[in-house]
Amino acid sequence: MNVAPGWYPDQADPRLVRWWDGFQWTPHTQPRQSGLEMQVGGTGQGQVQQQVQRAGVQQPVAGGGGTLFSEPVLVVNQKAKLMEMTNEYVVYDQHARQIGSVAQIGQNGATKALRALTNLDSMLDVKLEVRDLRGVPVLRLTRPSTMWKSKVLVERGDGMPIGEIQQENVWGKVRFAFVAGGYKVGAILAENLRAWDFSIRDHADQEVGRITKTWQGFGKALFTTADNYVVQLHRPLQDPLLSMVVASGVTVDTVLGQVKG
Repeated sequence: MNVAPGWYPDQADPRLVRWWDGFQWTPHTQPRQSGLEMQVGGTGQGQVQQQVQRAGVQQPVAGGGGTLFSEPVLVVNQKAKLMEMTNEYVVYDQHARQIGSVAQIGQNGATKALRALTNLDSMLDVKLEVRDLRGVPVLRLTRPSTMWKSKVLVERGDGMPIGEIQQENVWGKVRFAFVAGGYKVGAILAENLRAWDFSIRDHADQEVGRITKTWQGFGKALFTTADNYVVQLHRPLQDPLLSMVVASGVTVDTVLGQVKG
C-alpha cells in the first residue's frame, strides 16, 4: 500500500479518521471533521516561509532535529473554518515541513453546539493534545473554564504534570508566567497592546525566544478567526521550560482568543 502518511477515514468507524504512518495503520484516531467545520483555504510552503520572514527570520536558523522539541523555529497555524467548534493547528518547521499538530479533545455534541451558537468559550474547559508527525501525543494542555485570568496546565503525553502557564494580568500588555514545582521558571511578555509580539524569558529574565503573530491572509481574516504564530528559540532549552515554550504559541492563542471571541 503505497500511500503517504496522513489521516484517513477509519474503516471500522466512519466518525473517525486514523493515522497511516506510510507503512501501516496506527492506534491513533481523532474525530472526523464535519461539514460545518469546513476548512477555509490551506497553508502552502510559500505562505509558511512568508510567515517566518515576517517574524524577522530572514535567513535559515542553524540546528534542528525535525521534531517539536528540537527545531529552533515553530510555525503554528490554526486551521481556518467557516464555523469553529474545535481548535486544530498544524505545526511546521522554518522550511515549511510539517512536524506536528494540535487537536482539541474531549468535546461532546452539546459543547460543540454551544461554541457554534454563542461566545461563551471562556466558560468551557479546553483540552488540547500536541502530537508529533505520527499522531502520538507528546504534550497535553488543559485550560480550565474561567471568568477572569486564565491558566493552562501542561502535561507530558502520558499525563505526567510539567507545570502551568499562568496569565498574570488582564489590562495592559498581557503577561504569562511559566510555573513548575511552585517556582516561576520563565515568562511570556507582550510587547504591545494588540498582543502580536512577545518576548519569552527564562528564570533570570533573559530572553530565550520570541512569539510573533502573523497575518493569516485576507481571505482567512475576512471569514474566520484563525490565527498564526511563529515561535523562535534563541538557544536550546531544557524541561520544564522547553515544553512550556513549545506550548506557548497555542497557549497564547487559546487564552487571548477567548477574550476577542
